[in-house]
Amino acid sequence: MTLYLAVIIILSYLALIKCIFFRHRRTLVKSLKRALNAPSSRETNGENIRALVVTAHPDDECMFFAPTIIRLIELNATVHLLCLSEGNYYNQGTQRKQELLNSCAVLGIPASRIIIVNHKKLPDDPKAEWSVSLVSSEILKHIRAHSINMVLTFDGSGVSGHANHIAIYNAVRHLASTGEVPNDCILLSLVTVGLLRKYISFLDVPLSWFLPSCVCCIIGSKPYKQAKAAMLCHRTQLLWFRYLYITFSRYMFVNTFQTIAQGPKNLKIY
Repeated sequence: MTLYLAVIIILSYLALIKCIFFRHRRTLVKSLKRALNAPSSRETNGENIRALVVTAHPDDECMFFAPTIIRLIELNATVHLLCLSEGNYYNQGTQRKQELLNSCAVLGIPASRIIIVNHKKLPDDPKAEWSVSLVSSEILKHIRAHSINMVLTFDGSGVSGHANHIAIYNAVRHLASTGEVPNDCILLSLVTVGLLRKYISFLDVPLSWFLPSCVCCIIGSKPYKQAKAAMLCHRTQLLWFRYLYITFSRYMFVNTFQTIAQGPKNLKIY
């Protein structure tokens, strides 16, 4: 009887996941409209979205943001990527730049929309303290250059706790507080989850779906293969534990975002 009940619960849970995948596309469009304050009557499939994904290293785009990038591109959004280092911690910067271009090609971001920053004050180093003013100025420059209306990056825990990830969040939060971000631009941070949820793969989908978030991006088996193929482009990073990450990380299947609140316009903080 106990085994029978367990089977029923498992099958019901899997059926719930399937139902969520089926409903997700329509719900995603609605949540994106709300985030951008777009009129609900406006017919759109995402073409009015000009998104900037801000990462710290080559491979962040597929390890952490693949579901979002894939879904936005499916909706015909214009997606730009700003990577703030070459990933030269092990002197592999040249290789990793090319790997990033290859990965983005798989995800659907053309090379013309990829910016890789090579600045001596922004090294790929978990012990390095990146300048908030420098990072925020780089981000603001690209928001203005491409008329960006959606910025997506890490939250204050940086998903993996990496100092470079957290520095980007601090820079975006600084921008939000100064009022320099254009009025039509929404700032979103990728939610960091606990260790258990992080490594239960697609089983985290119902939790991510029902827990409060501003935007939730979910992918099924076919887009997951696309995300996996993008990750496999980063050959220099494919140590044994990366394969475990590809298989078990919920970030390969689902991203949830919260809004970074913006302060009063024209407020300057020194």
